[in-house]
Amino acid sequence: MRRYLLIVCMCALSAVLPMSPAHADPTTPGTVTATRGLPREQWATGSARSLVFTYWSEDGYGRPMQSNAFLYLPQGNPPPGGWPIMARAHGTTGIGDSCAPTVTGVGQGVLDWIGNWNRDGFAVIATDYVGLGTPGVHPYLDGAAEAHSVIDSVRGARAIDPNLSTRWAPIGLSQGGHASLFAANMAKSYAPELDLRGAIALAPPSHLEDLTVVANPYTPPLPLSGTVTYVGYILTGLRASRPDLDVNSYLTPLGVNVVNQLETMCAAQADQAFANVSIGSLFARPISGTPLDAAVRQELAVPTTGYNRPIFLAQGIRDTTVPAPLTFVLAAQLAANSVDLTFRVYPGDHSELFFESLPDTLHFAEQIFR
Repeated sequence: MRRYLLIVCMCALSAVLPMSPAHADPTTPGTVTATRGLPREQWATGSARSLVFTYWSEDGYGRPMQSNAFLYLPQGNPPPGGWPIMARAHGTTGIGDSCAPTVTGVGQGVLDWIGNWNRDGFAVIATDYVGLGTPGVHPYLDGAAEAHSVIDSVRGARAIDPNLSTRWAPIGLSQGGHASLFAANMAKSYAPELDLRGAIALAPPSHLEDLTVVANPYTPPLPLSGTVTYVGYILTGLRASRPDLDVNSYLTPLGVNVVNQLETMCAAQADQAFANVSIGSLFARPISGTPLDAAVRQELAVPTTGYNRPIFLAQGIRDTTVPAPLTFVLAAQLAANSVDLTFRVYPGDHSELFFESLPDTLHFAEQIFR
């Protein structure tokens, strides 16, 4: 009888006691697996502390993947509720591990830009994205994977430092602008415990899914910067994340060779290596209307509805990487769908937009964090 009572008591306790941490999923998004400090010369101007951490996130199909991220903390004491967070998403660097910003460093210009945000009282987190500097192939311009990388970097940083607020906003240029919009669109459902305040997207590539018509053998050379590199990165990422598509079957031998090289080649090197290669020469047959076309549309298409926070959208008028007309169409669609939109146009090109827009983006952030 005593043995029976003991068993009953043990069963009752197991029903009310929390699960042992040993049974927790070690790949839960936002789980931090490593941290390391940065040498002082790699700190942003005005930072009180700078470090790199590795954390778990997911690709666009919900499969666990890891990413690295920087964390830059402001000087002084945090305000009530903790430091508000700007989560930076970077532009295209490549998809090989050697192209990850936490491997290459971000350069003094970016450190100065981050310093402006630190001095204005924001903590800055800057993800590499999943598969960059970590196992697996980076799913380039897969919007959901980018969003997960950005949002989970906020979760990870908050696990490291209790002085970080739940209030946050993504910001990014180019690929980072694409990531910022997807993060803003998915934040409420993916991370309801975080308080998204808005998003800043600078020259985000949009409507690329509508350009799959040029992915065919008959397309002449295009007067745009880095198109073969960008198209090749998209194909390389899809080849890894969607083996069922048999991406190579759409490509010429040259196309397969280009995609193979892009798995490890960073963007600047790729732009030089493939400067005289045309998009048409990559393809053995048109992809329009095929399963590959559908996958590109699923991963790349920027949402134009479903935003519940203000969006700051910016474009450089002389941009030849993300053509201004595409961003004008995006702005019109967002406005037509009653998105709370601030749209600004600047006189410079793609890279100049980063600093040209800084006074306005700082002001926008100050407003949405009030």
